[in-house]
Amino acid sequence: MDCLSLSPLLSPPSLSFSSSTKTPFLVALTSASTRSKTSTPKRSSKFTKTLSPTTPTTTSLPPKKVLVPIGHGTEEMEAVILVDVLRRAGANVVVASVEPQLEIEASSRTRLVADTFISTCSDEIFDLIALPGGMPGAARLRDCEILRKITSKHAEEKRPYGAICAAPAVTLQPWGLVKRKHFLCKMTCHPAFMDKIPTFRAIKSNLQVSGELTTSRGPGTAFEFALALVDQLFGESVAREIGEILLMRTTDDNYKREEFNGVEWSVDNRPHVLVPVANGSEEIEVVTVVDILRRAKVDVVVASVEKSLQILASRGIKLIADRSIENAAESIYDLIILPGGVAGSERLHKSKVLKKILKEQGSSGRMYGAICSSPTILHRQGLLKGKRATAHPSVVSNLTNEVVEGARVVIDGKLITSKGLATAIEFSLAIVGKLFSHARAKSVAEGLVFEYPKS
Repeated sequence: MDCLSLSPLLSPPSLSFSSSTKTPFLVALTSASTRSKTSTPKRSSKFTKTLSPTTPTTTSLPPKKVLVPIGHGTEEMEAVILVDVLRRAGANVVVASVEPQLEIEASSRTRLVADTFISTCSDEIFDLIALPGGMPGAARLRDCEILRKITSKHAEEKRPYGAICAAPAVTLQPWGLVKRKHFLCKMTCHPAFMDKIPTFRAIKSNLQVSGELTTSRGPGTAFEFALALVDQLFGESVAREIGEILLMRTTDDNYKREEFNGVEWSVDNRPHVLVPVANGSEEIEVVTVVDILRRAKVDVVVASVEKSLQILASRGIKLIADRSIENAAESIYDLIILPGGVAGSERLHKSKVLKKILKEQGSSGRMYGAICSSPTILHRQGLLKGKRATAHPSVVSNLTNEVVEGARVVIDGKLITSKGLATAIEFSLAIVGKLFSHARAKSVAEGLVFEYPKS
């Protein structure tokens, strides 16, 4: 497939970054193996960065420019986590479609809208190119001649580039970029595609850095992958602080989940779940919940409380909902999950239609939950009364109910809450476990390359 030349319409081991001294500030999202690094020179930031609770501030130097291409079948968690994390670090991230249209349908049917077409990027110089995986997304990237030329030139100039999941084997390998590198260059990818990488290059690690090339395994390692790229662009201290903002696991809170007043979440048929969204919703949380629940064969409806189905999420990702909240209100849901994002949570709270849906959900004894800042919505509507819960550290003090300290996910009867961002995977898998079984949750986690707790 040649891309159409269209004009734009618009606890495992701790992460160790470029420093030779390992520092246990974060824990990788999976513990199958440690990050591997081969003959990579230390990269350090050329300027000092200071971080606020939401985003770093930089000097007047131009921001680092990053290309993240997407196509039909791209893995949405990988794409969105890459964009979100790199933008938090201060990068100017360009999301480019390799399709004839800006809107793409990702691998779990999330609809994303790119910033531009790949054809507009041909003459641009990027500090980093990062390829998300997913199938057939990785093949769509591979077959895009424009993207191949951009990436090949980028690699020849020894600029950093990376690929995750299927992309190292399905996209980079056929392009021959790795063949040109030293024979000691190693790669990793999703376990399902390891046989496509020559055995002398293949390594079963969650993260592999070989010179300018960084590769990783799947959605469950996407945070680790994104932070490694932040380290290469901005330095270890920025990567460390972004990791803390993302609520990456530490050895102290590894997998910590608390459950009270245990009841079965029984449903008669295929579970029907509503995920309301608004401008300012946190895209990582929206996409992670939707992706993981759909992998578990849950019927998920994403409903916009805005006048348009398209919403602009907190880090600039454009998402298209399945329905309007008015249309969604005509159905009954087994579970309603509210994503976070400060601005998005406030807009969800102001929706009279959603308020009515939530009230009926609670009075009918059906399941509901929230993550990040959205537990405050439930609190303001009286749906946390007598319940134990958690929320993002920045808003948890606003909850007058009993807050469970230290827990990343809290279940109380038919209520589930979580801290946010990097806890979204654990949150979503906990939902799968309650709706189906521990075995189903573990099976989904394996596909993500995420180590699910044994019990």
